[in-house]
Formats: sequence, structure tokens, C-alpha cells
Amino acid sequence: MNTQPPSAGAADQPPADDATDAAHPSHIRSFVHRRGHITQGQRDALERLLEQWSIPYSPRLLDVTKAFGRQAPTILEIGFGMGETTEKIALSRPGDNFLGVEVFNAGVGSLLKRIEASAVPNIRIVQHDAVEVVRDMIAPDSLAGVHIYFPDPWPKKRHHKRRLIQPPFVKLLASRLAPGGYLHCATDWENYAEQMLEVLGAEPLLANTAKDYAPRPDYRPQTKFETRGLRLGHGVWDLIFKRVA
Repeated sequence: MNTQPPSAGAADQPPADDATDAAHPSHIRSFVHRRGHITQGQRDALERLLEQWSIPYSPRLLDVTKAFGRQAPTILEIGFGMGETTEKIALSRPGDNFLGVEVFNAGVGSLLKRIEASAVPNIRIVQHDAVEVVRDMIAPDSLAGVHIYFPDPWPKKRHHKRRLIQPPFVKLLASRLAPGGYLHCATDWENYAEQMLEVLGAEPLLANTAKDYAPRPDYRPQTKFETRGLRLGHGVWDLIFKRVA
């Protein structure tokens, strides 16, 4: 069972198998919009802080230096959920920029609250579909790293095509990494870990930093959900690949 809060967009009811992005018919979304629970605090944070810390989606390349007010290595995090991990990593790595992409209001509101409470200056948010953000806003050979932690596993076999880690998207991500940049995925679904290993290993621009799965690096904190899952005997698999020249 996936013990993380939904970050790539689990739906209460599975969507029809033929649901796609109307503007790009071949783009099958890995999330589904639904009326989810949002607290008043998250709602207030959206109203007060979204304009300050978010970057509107636009089909043109993002000026990262302008967005963050500095030049620094930029890490893209896809599907940050409630933002707990994003906040901790950004605080521990003040020299890096962190660009978080999330579609759900509750998660965005939660991270905005964390940014305010921690006074962490090196996070920006794009509330939009990650595939389109990477495709349209991220320049080739520009990212120092990509984090994809506990994406929706879409456990039913007929829904596996909705999983985020698919060859076309991995190819796109690899093209946005600078040579030497890294792609770090983590999942608590063994079947998805196996798929990730196969897909990432087949991308010629990427090389595995481990024989197969990597130890959890110090910069990725162990969340309370992960700790509980490990205590119950659930596995967690990290995969870290680097962009080759």
C-alpha cells in the first residue's frame, strides 16, 4: 500500500481508460482533478502567498535567474504532495534552487504555509501538469537534478499506462538535465520500482549510479509515512541516475 499522500494525483475513482489531454491526445495524464479536502489554513495560504512564491505556467522557457533572483543549481521536484520533503531539502541545501510542480490546491497551500513558517527563500512553485511544465518551460541541459518521490503507483495493471515514469517522459527529463545532473526517484511499490529501473536503464542519456537500487541519500529525509511503512515491513526503493555527456 502506498503510504505517501498522493502527489501525482490518485483519484478516488479511476478515470476512464481513454481520458487524455485534449490539446495533446498522446499525453495521458498521471493525475485526475477531483474535489479534494483542503483546510482553511491551506486556503488562506493560497490566497495570501501564491502570487509571491508561484510561477504561472506559460508555454515559453522560464528565466530561472529572474524567478529566483539569483544564479544557482536548480532542482525540479515533481509532485511534492504536502511539501514536507521539499521544505526539509531546501532548508538543508540553501545553495540550490528548488522548483516544485504540483497540481492540487491542498498540497500547494501546505507548501506555501511551510515556506512562510520556515522563511525558506529558495523554493518556487508551478501549479500545473508536470509533463507540460518540463516540455514547455525547462530549457534543455539546464537542470542540476530532478526529484520524483512516491508518485502515484496506479497499482491496477490496466492503469499502468498512467504512471508518470514512462519512456517518453524520461527521455524528456533526461534532455533537460545538464550533463552530470541527476534523476532521483523513490517508490514504496516494488512493481513500480521494477518498472522505473527498466525504463530509466533503457534511456541512453542516463547511467545508473548503483548496480540497481541506490541507498537512500542523506539529503532525502525519511518521512513519517515512510517510517511507518518500514516499521510494518514495507519496502522503499530509491533509484538515482545521472545524465551522461
